[in-house]
Amino acid sequence: MIQQSQVNQPTENSSSSDALVWLRKILVATDFSQSSDRALEHALSLARTYHSKIFLVHVIPVDLMMAPELVEASRERLRRSAREGMERIRAANRFFAVPHEEIIEEGPLWPSLEALIERHDIDLIVVGTHGAGTLEKVLIGSSAEQIFRQSQIPVLTIGPDVWREPLYGIELKNILLATAFGRGAQRQAAYAFSLAEQNCSRITLLHVEHHVGEEQATVAQLRELVPASTDLRCLPLFRIERGNPVKQILRVAQESRADLIVLGAKTRKGLAGHVPHTKAYQVACGASCPVLTIKS
Repeated sequence: MIQQSQVNQPTENSSSSDALVWLRKILVATDFSQSSDRALEHALSLARTYHSKIFLVHVIPVDLMMAPELVEASRERLRRSAREGMERIRAANRFFAVPHEEIIEEGPLWPSLEALIERHDIDLIVVGTHGAGTLEKVLIGSSAEQIFRQSQIPVLTIGPDVWREPLYGIELKNILLATAFGRGAQRQAAYAFSLAEQNCSRITLLHVEHHVGEEQATVAQLRELVPASTDLRCLPLFRIERGNPVKQILRVAQESRADLIVLGAKTRKGLAGHVPHTKAYQVACGASCPVLTIKS
């Protein structure tokens, strides 16, 4: 069952979208795979729109379980491969009209990225995901999920099913904000509405319920997420769906022709990237458009 309605009058709440989204500095995490290349293309599209600088980062993992002589030989091979990967990207002239910096680091993935985020005052992380199956995800983890579960700044994930090629500049005609309410919902909404204002987008607010509930109360909660100062070209739409949250989010994204899904991500520490079947990861892997995760 669907409850769909529009906002016909201003809402009164303390949230505000006055602080527009600024993407001065974008970090793109790459492993030189096809998924990372596609993530870079989307980051470049964003950078041309927001006049951003891109930091293209590759982190060489450190395996402390290997013998010292084997570690150094392995590192040198990985360093050479990383330099060649950066050179291939540079030679393709993909950074046309976009200032950028190439960085190769060594160490654990997230601590290395976190240090770079703080050092360079990064505003957004962009990363591709391979969409690994459950067993593979348990064994080797998901770098994308490890990043968006721990990052204090928003993370844009480009999944394997994102079929639309990015334009020269970003184009967000339709934005889907999927919310479970709770902690972080106001922050996620403020970010989504700010993007909608800047890009003259249609925005849909979606909540998925497991059981039959009071629809009017849920609509009221959705209305409270609309920032008081919102100035949109199109009135926001509210939708309530029931069933599996992942399936419903992906279905509504298809129906609304979403160019971007915005959703929250709960913090995970030790098992980030290794727990199978997390909802945010499934949406990021299954969506046909980029997914912006904002930690709750």
